[in-house]
Amino acid sequence: MNTAGPGDVPAHTGLELAPFRGLRYDPDRVGSLAAVTSPPYDVVVRPDGLHQLESADPHNIVRLILPQASDPEARNKQAAETLHRWLAEGILTVDAEPGLYVYEQRGGGLLQRGIIGALRVSHPSDGVVLPHEDVMPHVVADRAALMRATSANLEPLLLTYRGNGSGTGATAIIERTAERPPLLCTTTEDGFSHRLWAVTDPAELAEIRTDLMRHQALIADGHHRWATYLRLRAEHTSPSPWDYGLVLLVDTVRYPLRVRAIHRLLHRLPVADALSAVTGLFHVRELRVSLTQALDTLADAACAGNAFLLAGDGAFHLLDQPSPELLARTVPADQPLAWRTLDATVLHATLLENVWNIPEDSPEHIAYIHDAAATVEKAERDGGTAVLLHPVREDVVRELARQGVTMPRKSTSFGPKPASGLVLRTLTPPAVP
Repeated sequence: MNTAGPGDVPAHTGLELAPFRGLRYDPDRVGSLAAVTSPPYDVVVRPDGLHQLESADPHNIVRLILPQASDPEARNKQAAETLHRWLAEGILTVDAEPGLYVYEQRGGGLLQRGIIGALRVSHPSDGVVLPHEDVMPHVVADRAALMRATSANLEPLLLTYRGNGSGTGATAIIERTAERPPLLCTTTEDGFSHRLWAVTDPAELAEIRTDLMRHQALIADGHHRWATYLRLRAEHTSPSPWDYGLVLLVDTVRYPLRVRAIHRLLHRLPVADALSAVTGLFHVRELRVSLTQALDTLADAACAGNAFLLAGDGAFHLLDQPSPELLARTVPADQPLAWRTLDATVLHATLLENVWNIPEDSPEHIAYIHDAAATVEKAERDGGTAVLLHPVREDVVRELARQGVTMPRKSTSFGPKPASGLVLRTLTPPAVP
């Protein structure tokens, strides 16, 4: 593990961001740019959100990132054929020259800017790109098959780094670029505006490259896609386009991200059974309040220790004050205290594995959903249990990542996440960094 300071790593092992020829929608060939964008593939709430996106525009990016067919091979073949057809028809076009892309999101009182580029893929042991969550092998296999079939990076990962926050280096170029007319500007249904600029000047590209080579990054969103990049890089002889993967880099000193929880939906566990199993192990209190009030109560309880909200039967149930003996028996003792006391750790090691006996890697038993209201709604509709969590602070996530400690899968949701569909990267020769 690299022992450099919070933001810096030795120059020869830092972030290596390369320009590429972006693949973008021709605005004259689609109804609107907003109508062809999508949240990242794992944020789309199936099937409702998927159907809404598919009906928004026949060329919505969701047809590439979440193709629908009878089996995985057919889905990936469909995505590849769709991509090739859109290229042939001019729906998607490749930019004339390589560049990095300044990307801005603005909405809800928040402004975020970063740089989209092709990042050299490095192993976690190099200490350059730090994961903080475990991944599910079947998801990595699914994403890898899709990338192989399409030979493209269809959406960028979200990575954060700790810059100096001042008007120098990459930050200065981002701010200067944002004063120019953008390549595109659109506002999506969630009220966020999105703007994109290309940086192609050789001197500016060199300055960005030099600046970023001093830094390491934390994976904020996209652990499965980063693991996919690692797998595909290992499958190809270097040098090749597979040595790089599409990312959005955000300096969180300048633009702090929001950190939210990812909730769980337990398909086959009714709320009554879930509550019965925790009797005597947790303090349980029923809340007949709104979702907002219930989440406020959860936040207060989380200040004092591990706490969860269960829902799905028309009420909310606060679980807190777990039995110390239960935690000592179920939570692995060979990890740092900050990891052992995470809500996600206690949820997975204690509740899922030992109390409810639910396999965490089985889509038949558990779903991971970013939106609390959607999780509750699905639980009530399907007769399952929604488990709502309170978010982890970014400084805790980053410190555990620096120690080489990964959190339980789907522990955090950093945002705002980049919209998918604004710029893609094809791995065919024209886009090699």
